[in-house]
Amino acid sequence: MKLVCLISFFFFISTTSLAAVSPPNPTLYQNFLQCFSNQTKSPPNSLSDVVLPQTTPAFTPTLRAYIRNARFNTSTTSKPAIVIAARSEPHVQAAVLCTKSLNVQLKTRSGGHDYEGVSYTSNVPFFVLDMSNLRNITVVGESAWVGAGATLGEVYYRIWEKTKLHGFPAGVCPTVGAGGHISGGGYGNMIRKYGLSVDYVTDAKIVDVNGRVLDRKAMGEDLFWAIRGGGGASFGVILAYKITLVPVPPTVTVFRVEKNLDENAVDMVHKWQFVAPKTDPSLFMRLLLQPVTRNKAQTVRASVVALFLGKSSDVLSLLTRDFPELGLKQENCTELTWIQSVLWWANNDNATQVKPEILLDRNPDSASYGKRKSDYVEKEITKEGLDYLMRKMIEVGKTGLVFNPYGGKMSEVATTATPFPHRTKLYKVQHSINWKDPGTAAESSFLQQTRSFYSYMAPYVTQNPRHTYLNYRDLDIGVNTHGPNSYREAEVYGRKYFGENFDRLVKVKTAVDPQNFFRDEQSVPTLPGKA
Repeated sequence: MKLVCLISFFFFISTTSLAAVSPPNPTLYQNFLQCFSNQTKSPPNSLSDVVLPQTTPAFTPTLRAYIRNARFNTSTTSKPAIVIAARSEPHVQAAVLCTKSLNVQLKTRSGGHDYEGVSYTSNVPFFVLDMSNLRNITVVGESAWVGAGATLGEVYYRIWEKTKLHGFPAGVCPTVGAGGHISGGGYGNMIRKYGLSVDYVTDAKIVDVNGRVLDRKAMGEDLFWAIRGGGGASFGVILAYKITLVPVPPTVTVFRVEKNLDENAVDMVHKWQFVAPKTDPSLFMRLLLQPVTRNKAQTVRASVVALFLGKSSDVLSLLTRDFPELGLKQENCTELTWIQSVLWWANNDNATQVKPEILLDRNPDSASYGKRKSDYVEKEITKEGLDYLMRKMIEVGKTGLVFNPYGGKMSEVATTATPFPHRTKLYKVQHSINWKDPGTAAESSFLQQTRSFYSYMAPYVTQNPRHTYLNYRDLDIGVNTHGPNSYREAEVYGRKYFGENFDRLVKVKTAVDPQNFFRDEQSVPTLPGKA
């Protein structure tokens, strides 16, 4: 099971392109601290656990705790001049206003699971606003307010505490931060039944560029639309989202089936494309392709990992009829409660023996080396194409693929309803590679592998633009230097992430942050001449 959660777990950017920022500037710190003290009406000596310069003992452990990629934990990785460990809304407001007054870049981090480390690295002097302490979750009836710093595991646990009849459609990795996950769209293994996480957001609280705390009514529908799939960091600092819970049955079923190339894996994968996006919306079948060694020979393992919102007898009957190539058997199936299925998907095979409290573990200071890319498929890939790709996987070395089926509820929602434009696609492909070896030589080798395979995939996926998913951040597809060509640079990656919704996002950005204070390597730009 280990691969399932790792698929959406670790992230990166080339550290060779990032020089560590210059030594700490005591004047910058003192100016910021004085401004922060004035804004919050707190004496400076009471802010020692909130405003953390590089010289304080708490700086490194606070920064490290939510670095989810070992590549950003090196001596050469860029470090913020200050980490603001916010503990209240006024802290966030002060962080925005004081950072802006000093003309420094501000990066906001909820869980640190951005694949390129964009929320806590930069090639210019910057501060990090760490939201991990703002993680209050209040469940009332069939809705909940979720602090941006809460993890998905905490969200699921707090729901389970209050009700055994409801869940929430979001990611399968418990340590992902809710703020970034939801603002980028958010999805999980109930996507076909219920759609995206953002489809269940009914209100939000955000600190804007002027330091105001705005709810949905105050921010207006355009900004509310933008922060439900357009990424929150381009528009302000998300404080919390109000979400609607979804019903879950008392019994759900999970299963995992694996086949290698010599076990007709190609036939199974080919048929999967015709079944997984079109079957009962209560069934989500993720497909993993991974090069492996079996009996001293290289092959590809195809694994179908599934959640069915119902009993095993029903899914067995369904797939025996519609997907005999899978070969699903009763012994492959495990019936669980919904919260137990959350634990199972989070790599706990003995989910019935594990207490849900494990979801509250934030797993601090853990990371791996890795790289992710993504694609979308509109038309089923032929058997010949799949065979070619699997042979290339063996040739390239270590890159794996994850196919996530759409259909169901996804195709019922308009592509312009939220900034997420990919709802009508057959399935999403995540390119995944992890490694343990430190150093630039290993990094260069594995980067080359994933980029090579990405080129082999090109004929089989969407084109002009080649679409990708915002929450699978990939700086290879374009970077914004925020110079005179900022808008044109942003169009390159922006249309891949947002399609036709890019233009509306730019208009919203220009209206709410005309000076482009909230910016990063792939942020939404302002209109030309407006920043």
